[in-house]
Amino acid sequence: QVQLVESGGGSVQAGGSLRLSCAASGYTYSPSCMAWFRQAPGKEREAVARIYIGGSTDYADSVKGRFTISRDNAKNTLYLQMNSLKTEDTAMYYCAAGTHYSNSCNNYWGQGTQVTVSS
Repeated sequence: QVQLVESGGGSVQAGGSLRLSCAASGYTYSPSCMAWFRQAPGKEREAVARIYIGGSTDYADSVKGRFTISRDNAKNTLYLQMNSLKTEDTAMYYCAAGTHYSNSCNNYWGQGTQVTVSS
């Protein structure tokens, strides 16, 4: 069965950087889409960034120019480089992935990793 395990969260001051990783296991073929979502207290879960197996990406407007999503298809590992972090980036960050055969990005979810940005 598919499992997604995030790592790399933590606490950082505003303006700092963090790199999240997500190791995916249980896939016979790499998922077409992998993504990062986040959920802040009292808010709905939102998509942060998506990346497709061919390398195309898209980002939420709030993180464009600051966050970079990437993936290593050979290792089925997803990354999120977060720079110039703001206090409003504080949230639980979740890795999500689809299947190899569809463009869905959220058939499977990780357990989440907390990112806290202080001023």
